[in-house]
Amino acid sequence: MEYRTLGSSGLHVSILGFGAGTFGGSGPLFSAWGDTGEAEARRLVDMAIDAGINFFDTADVYSDGASERILGAALRGRRDRVVLSTKTGLRLGDGPNDAGASRHRLLRAVDDALRRLGTDYIDLLQLHAFDARTPLEETVATLDGLVAAGKVRYLGVSNFSGWRLMKALAIADRRGYARPVAHQAYYSLVGRDYEWELMPLGLDQGVDAVAWSPLGWGRLTGRIGRGRSLPPGSRLHATAAYAPPVDDERLYRVTDALEQVAADTGKAIPQIALNWLLQCPSVATVLVGARDARQLEQNLGATGWSLSPTHRALLDAASAITPPYPYYPYWNGMFTELAPPPVPPLPGGRAMNARPVPEHAAGDGTTMCVDDVPILERTRTGDPP
Repeated sequence: MEYRTLGSSGLHVSILGFGAGTFGGSGPLFSAWGDTGEAEARRLVDMAIDAGINFFDTADVYSDGASERILGAALRGRRDRVVLSTKTGLRLGDGPNDAGASRHRLLRAVDDALRRLGTDYIDLLQLHAFDARTPLEETVATLDGLVAAGKVRYLGVSNFSGWRLMKALAIADRRGYARPVAHQAYYSLVGRDYEWELMPLGLDQGVDAVAWSPLGWGRLTGRIGRGRSLPPGSRLHATAAYAPPVDDERLYRVTDALEQVAADTGKAIPQIALNWLLQCPSVATVLVGARDARQLEQNLGATGWSLSPTHRALLDAASAITPPYPYYPYWNGMFTELAPPPVPPLPGGRAMNARPVPEHAAGDGTTMCVDDVPILERTRTGDPP
């Protein structure tokens, strides 16, 4: 297993992280993800740790807290060997203060999470979503207080827009507060919107991606493809309303390309989709879930090898999205003479965060660029120990 530092911190995390969303199986959404109980959870956690995974992620909203309880129990006796990550902010009850990121909500939510997890500190606390009703200054100050109190060691966000994350960072820097080092974001071959604003921000500000749903909400498992109907056991039957959108033709272009790479390499389609993400800049860890040992073992096969440039280019082209404003391809590089020279990479392929990094659309409109160097050509490998 390879390890990378998480953003601008000194915390090392495994390139594959274990997502515990399948633990508990409570409610219509999470029961469709899985209903892993304590015994099977312990077995999966054992497998993950034995394979070198040290990053475990959950959230208070997963199965109404059952995921945190089950994960905490599975980690008992080896808490100091792992990086434990959880999220808070989504609605957990019917009361007016049962959601959001106010001081009242965060202080109570962290104490509740610590109790469910059976620990006295959280390695990485992430805001599960942006709370537009609470002043961001209040939220950032409260998070800093939790770090100062020793209840939380590192901070992150999830599902933030670029300007909101940048505002949180600016407040932290201005006040001398602890700043976020991670952004748990949706990123997959059928969901590359992260590249337009959030990836350049992350490279510039030292905020790494923790990629959730790297298989596109179950669409890139190898069971869905052109001319094939949705399998009976797919969770999309029950959760399509929650899934990140993708049009059918684009999905099938990606699955066609994945099938070609699978035929060439002998790798499973999920392994190829995960490996593509592991080579993307700003990605520190990719979260994989598993209903059983077979799924986890297959996901672990995404490490220890790299896609060839030819196969990567095939997947890049198949998954390309139309650039949104202001990244339209009609610029055709006419302003590249105004861009500074490329940011020199640090060991491991990470761009230095020494100065602002301008973004440009590639001339063909298919690849996001930083400093006129295509982002996806800057492959990332394991950081030095």
